[in-house]
Amino acid sequence: MDILIFFIFGIVIGSFLNVVILRVPKKESIAFPASHCPTCKTPLKWWHNIPIFSYIALKGKCAFCKEKISIQYPIIELISGFIVASVYYKTGEFNIFSLMLTLSFLSLLVSSIVDLKYKAITYIMNVLPVTFAIFSSPNILENFTNALLFAGGAVFIRDYISAMINKEAMGDGDILVFATMGAILGIKFALMAIFLGAIFAIFPSIYNRLAKKDLELPFIPFLSLGLFVVWFFHFQFLRIWEFLYA
Repeated sequence: MDILIFFIFGIVIGSFLNVVILRVPKKESIAFPASHCPTCKTPLKWWHNIPIFSYIALKGKCAFCKEKISIQYPIIELISGFIVASVYYKTGEFNIFSLMLTLSFLSLLVSSIVDLKYKAITYIMNVLPVTFAIFSSPNILENFTNALLFAGGAVFIRDYISAMINKEAMGDGDILVFATMGAILGIKFALMAIFLGAIFAIFPSIYNRLAKKDLELPFIPFLSLGLFVVWFFHFQFLRIWEFLYA
């Protein structure tokens, strides 16, 4: 029952995150004007804003102009609910540290979607995930140190590769996601998460090549997914590490 409550709370947060994803990259206020249809601009009624259920009830269309509503809205709400419920399930408690961890994951979700849509994210979106991550456990100094190590390592790798290929190999957002990984997972598990994120990125890269599409592939979504998977299945990855280096 507790997990269900956290899931519902998460989908409500997801509804707000949809507003952030839509408006912040355009430098619009997240408070004003009130929620409205992006096509006909008609203000929405409160019952049009119930997470997930309104989308289903409206059959994915605006109640006024009947324009299709992006499937992004219920997907973000569901993912947010899953994140919030997963953190509670995994930690078994709700305190300041689990809250910071949840906020870090949710911030990464926003950064990932914005990176996918706009191929660029704002400075505040860059900084929030690692800031929350540093305070996601009582070992704040260790988290901060690991974040610096991974950020520094990522900068070194970026500058080295960029010099070799004569173009920027990695964005600032990617570097701060590396830092977030270090803060949350520690050194060895963060390395596993980076490797896993790279594996996740291989499949769309192959698709782009086969489809002969010259699309820029953002790395933040795959790094974030690798981070969450390694964090959630921590003990399973610990066994893998022990098997490889026993």
